[in-house]
Amino acid sequence: MIDMRLLREDPDRVRASQEARGEDPDLVDALIVADEKRRGALQDHESLRAEHKTVSRSIGNAAPEDRQATLAAARELSAKVAEAKEKADEADAEVTRISMLLSNVVEQEAPIGGPDDFVVLRHEGPTPRDFEKDGYAPKDHLELGEGLGAIDVKRGAKVSGARFYYLSGIGARLELALLSMAADQATKAGFTLQITPTLVKPEIMRGTGFLGEHADEIYYLPADDLYLVGTSEVALAGYHEGEILDLSNGPLRYAGWSTCYRREAGAAGRDTRGIIRVHQFNKVEMFSFCDPADAAEEHQRLLSMEEEMLAKVELPYRVIDTATGDLGSSAARKFDCEAWLPTQERWMEVTSTSNCTTFQARRLSVRQRTEDGIGPVATLNGTLATTRWLVAMLENHQNEDGSVNVPAALRPYLGGLEVMTPGQR
Repeated sequence: MIDMRLLREDPDRVRASQEARGEDPDLVDALIVADEKRRGALQDHESLRAEHKTVSRSIGNAAPEDRQATLAAARELSAKVAEAKEKADEADAEVTRISMLLSNVVEQEAPIGGPDDFVVLRHEGPTPRDFEKDGYAPKDHLELGEGLGAIDVKRGAKVSGARFYYLSGIGARLELALLSMAADQATKAGFTLQITPTLVKPEIMRGTGFLGEHADEIYYLPADDLYLVGTSEVALAGYHEGEILDLSNGPLRYAGWSTCYRREAGAAGRDTRGIIRVHQFNKVEMFSFCDPADAAEEHQRLLSMEEEMLAKVELPYRVIDTATGDLGSSAARKFDCEAWLPTQERWMEVTSTSNCTTFQARRLSVRQRTEDGIGPVATLNGTLATTRWLVAMLENHQNEDGSVNVPAALRPYLGGLEVMTPGQR
């Protein structure tokens, strides 16, 4: 939910944000009209309430011959107050309805455009390998994973359907090692580790902004009126729903470890081989509640945490500033890290970190106590590790014989294992 003060004071910025996203700017004008009606309806209600109180208090002092008339006036005003309240409630509901349709106001530094209009900020990590110079063609992650006995998509499809899989043996151990290393890094940095619910109520899913135009990506259980989350961001955002936080000692930071579910509706033909784009995966997600004035700095902190993890697994990657049309409804700005995928000769997203400013917190009624009273908080999120990383790790660290080197930082989590070899379990 956007800041109504910003809407009233600078509606042109909100219109420009909608246009930058490729969304309807007329919603801004509709919300302005609805807000004016609500304020007028509230003023009418309060005026009638005050008048009713005055008349009601005068009943006891009214002369006997005037008392019945005063009582009748009080009853008439009471009915008007009830009618005014109903109109005010309707006006408030209309403001809420329209405001829920508006996406967050984008940060003015974000690049304008669609999914292909991102800005590459920098390249990091080792130089992508030249397999031609090494004298052999690289195998893709699925061929490597099957050779290692690490990935089984055939039995995944047999049991659950397309885009499901088993991680077996060293594959399961490798994912657990990766996520454990992420959890350790987060804990060391002051994040509270959470194993979060993966089923949430509609109001929590709606509050985080996931029931908009991409609602068809979400699994819904109608018998229970619950949603399966596509990221622990949802459960972490809802953790303090309806609460007033004490941020006097700095941001509240959490790291959620959870299984995630995505329908991937409309993604036919995209990354369907292997485990790049699947319906179920595991992830460690960072989440921060902070003062809005500190949000930009906190965003950079989350990005640096992601880059620290990518350096540990020794992947070549680039950092991009995501364009406005590809932000998602909650994010005001987003940075992605994309790892190099040798067999496809392209960059593949492995992390994303978003500054959602006060958008989610307003919808979930998460506030903070300040010297000036009760005020809004900002929320931010960022991927610290996820199943998809295995794709880039297998392909970038492979050897000609189908074995795969284990990054040095991960070896302690695998009992000191340095090389994963075919036939090994």
